[in-house]
Amino acid sequence: MASCSNILVVFLVLLWVFIAKADTTISLKKYGGIPGGKIDSTKALQKAWADACAAEGKSQIIIPHGDYLVGPVLFKGPCKGPVTIQLDGNLLADANLGHYKSNWLDFQYIDGLTFKGRGKLDGQGASAWPHNNCPKNWSCKLLPMTMSLSFVTNSSIRGISSLNPKFFHVNLFSCRNLDLRWLTISAPGDSPNTDGIHVGGSSNIAISDSAISTGDDCISLGSGTANVTVSGVTCGPGHGISVGSLGKDADKGDVVGLTVKNCTLTGTSNGIRIKSWKTKRGSRFWEMMKVEDFLFENVAMKNVANPIFIDQEYCPYAACPESEPSRVKINGVKFRNIRGTSSSDEVIKMVCSRRYPCEGVELRDIYLRYIGDDAQLKERATCKNVKGTSSNVKPVSCF
Repeated sequence: MASCSNILVVFLVLLWVFIAKADTTISLKKYGGIPGGKIDSTKALQKAWADACAAEGKSQIIIPHGDYLVGPVLFKGPCKGPVTIQLDGNLLADANLGHYKSNWLDFQYIDGLTFKGRGKLDGQGASAWPHNNCPKNWSCKLLPMTMSLSFVTNSSIRGISSLNPKFFHVNLFSCRNLDLRWLTISAPGDSPNTDGIHVGGSSNIAISDSAISTGDDCISLGSGTANVTVSGVTCGPGHGISVGSLGKDADKGDVVGLTVKNCTLTGTSNGIRIKSWKTKRGSRFWEMMKVEDFLFENVAMKNVANPIFIDQEYCPYAACPESEPSRVKINGVKFRNIRGTSSSDEVIKMVCSRRYPCEGVELRDIYLRYIGDDAQLKERATCKNVKGTSSNVKPVSCF
């Protein structure tokens, strides 16, 4: 009899553990989310996150079909277990800039986040773009980004669409081990600072099989970033795939390990680009930054300006302060099998730092043909302060 009692106790304990750790599913509708896109569902989504994050075991928030108007939401961890957000419907951002202190959907200190679905994040940015003076003023006030991920690890974003953000679509800061795939990112080609995906201070980031058309860089990397892979991405319109801009003011943190492969750029104002600022005069004690171990391979260019572009004299404004050569050292950058058409006759342009010349640059199997309006122009290449090698580069090469 005692043996049976012991078995029963063990069974009840195991049952309690199972129940305690069972998956938690939360529907935004049941928490007060109202479809239709007119009534504010911010509190409902914030409460849904709080309960999901506090739940033992796995938890899931379901955003059902329909349009839900949502203001700024902070998704803050750490959570007690992995959380999935299933986006079946669409989230519409509050258009009133006065309601934002920071970004729209702000994810912080989370491990094991999955954000997936076929729904849309509509930043409703058109009314905010006239308030953006960042293209003219480098000390501008930043507008809210659609998704900001800070200190997020071992997570994924899959399948969702982002359109018309007020500023960046997706910003990653101090993240590790993230997988972003099957994304559709879109904004008009003239929308200001609507970068697709910006990665800064992060490592082990994979971006794949996504379509990005926007008003700034499709993908950009900032300082302190390592081991980023971009594959199967289409880009255009936009400013291309960029590293930088780096070396502005006291910017620090090397950028090491980037692979871009099997991508297509169409009608972009730049192709694959590395850009760094000159150093402000009198700033000699700022340390050198390194950019190294990059591979750009199997990239198709379709009517792209500046298909291969290293610019270490970057200045997007009408005038920049007096400066000295860039303190960014570029080494070990390989361009392989880059082919297609260019809207600019300067198909290869590498303007490197006089203080720290580019080294270890490789051009292999490059074919870029000028198709611009001026039939008198021919393809040309410009290389300044660059050391490297070339093989099978047509019709022109630097080396």
